[in-house]
Formats: sequence, structure tokens, C-alpha cells
Amino acid sequence: MNVLYFAWVRERIGVPREQVDSQAKTVTDLVEELKAREPRYEAAFADLSALRVAVDQQLTDFDAPLDGAREVAFFPPMTGG
Repeated sequence: MNVLYFAWVRERIGVPREQVDSQAKTVTDLVEELKAREPRYEAAFADLSALRVAVDQQLTDFDAPLDGAREVAFFPPMTGG
């Protein structure tokens, strides 16, 4: 699946997107797989309460299933302005 990173998440991981082969059943499972890769992922996902996630461009929760998902995006909460 295609995994996208925005704002400070992208800065901590160092890439805006990557193709990930995953066996994850949920977004949380995917996060755990990513955190196990390298310290930069651990830093980016250290506080999930500071992140939002979208699966196939639909905002969702971290317990959302990934069955058939083609894209997962991680980003900080949006603010008005």
C-alpha cells in the first residue's frame, strides 16, 4: 500500500511517501510495523493522540481495518486559519 506522511510526520520520517508491504490488519498494526523499522518511525509515531489518519482518503480511527486499503495517510490535526 502507499503510505503518505504530511507536515512534521514527513519531517521526522524523512520521506513524503513510500510503498509498504504489510500484513497489518488495522492502522494500529501498521503503525507498530513501521515503528519496528527504525528510530525515525518510532519518533514520528511516539504520540498517536497527536496524529490523524486517513485510509483511502477517508478520515478514520487507528483501529480501522486495512483490508483492501490502497493508501494510508498520517498527518497532524488540521487547524483553521
